[in-house]
Amino acid sequence: MAVKFLTEEWAQTMTEALNSSDEFKQAASGQQVTLQQVVTDAPDGEVKYYFKLDGGQAQVGLGEAADAEATITQNYETAVAIVKQELNAQNAFMQGKLKISGNMMKLMQLQGVFNAMPKAAEGIEVEY
Repeated sequence: MAVKFLTEEWAQTMTEALNSSDEFKQAASGQQVTLQQVVTDAPDGEVKYYFKLDGGQAQVGLGEAADAEATITQNYETAVAIVKQELNAQNAFMQGKLKISGNMMKLMQLQGVFNAMPKAAEGIEVEY
């Protein structure tokens, strides 16, 4: 059954998928971060969600994270392309489709985590 992108159900499903992936947990081991994501022009308006990593456990949730170390902003089309793996986040950044404010060094240290995310989430059927 498909989950609608950028909903509570999607966030919960992503959290479960990441935390049940051995590859993701290995990449996330010892890492700690809170990232704020902002998706502009989504079908229901701007959507904010966060990604937290602490002690190898991930949490994805809708809303704002007061303690975010970085904020990543992109439009809906870019967010969908990145999740579908049609667009690499680094390429999106270089093309100006993804804007980052905050601790860039922290994001660079998390490349292994970001690289493990698509495989962990590949079994999730998402409705866009």
